[in-house]
Amino acid sequence: MQRIGLILTMTALVLLGAACGGSGNKPEPTLDDKLREALTLNGVDELAPLPQHSAEKVELGQALFFDKLLGGNRDMSCSTCHDPREAGSDGLSLSIGVGGSGIGHERQLGAGKDFIPRNAPELFERGGVEFTSMFWDSRVVDDGNGGFRSPAMDQLPDGLDNALAAQAMFPVTSDAEMRGMPGDLDVFGDPNEIAMLDPQDFTGIWDALMERVMAVPEYQQMFQAAFPGVAMQDFGFEHAANAIAAFESEGFSFRNTPFDNYLAGDDSALSDSQKNGALLFYGSAGCARCHSGPALTDLQHHNFMVPALGPGKQDGIDPGFQLTSKQPFDRFSFRTPPLRNVELSGPWMHDGAYTNLRSAVRHMLDCQTSVQSFDATALKPDVRATLNMDQALITDMLATIDPIAAQPMSVTEQQLDEILAFLGALTDPAAATQMPALLPDSVPSGLPVD
Repeated sequence: MQRIGLILTMTALVLLGAACGGSGNKPEPTLDDKLREALTLNGVDELAPLPQHSAEKVELGQALFFDKLLGGNRDMSCSTCHDPREAGSDGLSLSIGVGGSGIGHERQLGAGKDFIPRNAPELFERGGVEFTSMFWDSRVVDDGNGGFRSPAMDQLPDGLDNALAAQAMFPVTSDAEMRGMPGDLDVFGDPNEIAMLDPQDFTGIWDALMERVMAVPEYQQMFQAAFPGVAMQDFGFEHAANAIAAFESEGFSFRNTPFDNYLAGDDSALSDSQKNGALLFYGSAGCARCHSGPALTDLQHHNFMVPALGPGKQDGIDPGFQLTSKQPFDRFSFRTPPLRNVELSGPWMHDGAYTNLRSAVRHMLDCQTSVQSFDATALKPDVRATLNMDQALITDMLATIDPIAAQPMSVTEQQLDEILAFLGALTDPAAATQMPALLPDSVPSGLPVD
């Protein structure tokens, strides 16, 4: 009896200790515990507040963004390739510049014209401090000393607000994107005076564009209202670029995403499937090795052997970041794209090779298998005709493949579903519905707004 009593007493103590947590066993971490620990380990924070701009500056930037007056032939505006109705891109694998017809994903090449070599990136949150470089090859970079490295070198004027403003200086100087070709006539049949200038005369191009703009009385008033401390004769294209960047910064900021709300402390903002996907993204799937930080990009350059489309940038191919760095090991590397509102911003990759986000993610998980089995049937026929899958090119790509890309990541179909669910949590519902309202009814030049 004494032995039985001792056993009963010990059992009661064990049960009591378990009930009170006194056994030393910690409770099993919840899904939120695991995810928040992963976010902390990966240094994931909320986006920094955007810089503030006056209403007059934003209004001027909006007018310039949609005004084809900035196109050499008066047939291209910033919005032609960055259409709010197409999530700030154009819905095309490869953009169509000067001489094209139509808008958005229905735009067609003009006679004798070729595609822009790369996909037009969306513009979400680009005005934030997180973005210190621009373009797929980072040819515009904040140098950290109040200036910018760029193709214009010492021709780039002082006074640019940020990297986004510095970026806005360059599409207007590109023959295929906005400037036009020597001998072109504009939409009124008049000579294109911008295209007559030397393509390396950046200062001359910018000055000629400002002559156009400031010949419009309404623009004179808008510039004075946006920059009240600047004399009329001192306005340069850098002021136009600062205004365009201010509009892009405010107009393309959509931060009411489930993920942002979760980062702000709301555990209910994500579903269990999205949380599992986030754990994979920041854990075993390895996505956060490149898609890191609040903007989900490390701003670094990686070669993931993306199938090659388009006319290329050099000798029929696109060497990517090597064009900027001049280093052979950077060949075929491109800057990691940010992922905010990524569901809306297809086609994906630097040349829009993937029209399906699931396929794009699959490629990133195992690019060597993906490039060898690439299915181009989803591409538009004219884009598909530019596909270069030459084995010599694939071998060339393999020579500089990123070490991250060289290690395939294996996931199940369910895990892939969960990763895609998490990517869906990066979308602000308003991004799909409110952006079309950014289009103005008219612009000061009187040219049509598409």
